[in-house]
Amino acid sequence: MDHDRGVFMISVAAELAEMHPQTLRMYEARGLIEPKRSPKGTRLYSQADVERLRRIQEMTTEWGMNLAGVEKVFELEEQLNRMQRKVQVLEGRAQQLQDEIVRLEKKRESVKAEIVRYEGQPGTSLIPIKHIKR
Repeated sequence: MDHDRGVFMISVAAELAEMHPQTLRMYEARGLIEPKRSPKGTRLYSQADVERLRRIQEMTTEWGMNLAGVEKVFELEEQLNRMQRKVQVLEGRAQQLQDEIVRLEKKRESVKAEIVRYEGQPGTSLIPIKHIKR
């Protein structure tokens, strides 16, 4: 079963989360939970929704947080997730740049090896011999 697919009606989700259906409606009104909707508008909760409801219950009953605190925790968790995704992108880009630096250093060394310094004798010309008119 898809973890995010809405399959539980409100009564089942409430029972699984060990709370009253009205509490789920209140959480939805506060924006703490957003159930899917059937074509006829029935609330459908996913397994992920039920787990989130259990977390809300834990924070309010066991930790003594109010709903504003729960909202802030979820907000900060989402912010942290966004930052972690950004860091992953930046780390990937940094690795690409490091790889490019290594590639360019190898190229520089190979070009440097191909360049031969010309050290002519005093009074010798740098003009190729075929261009000198005799």
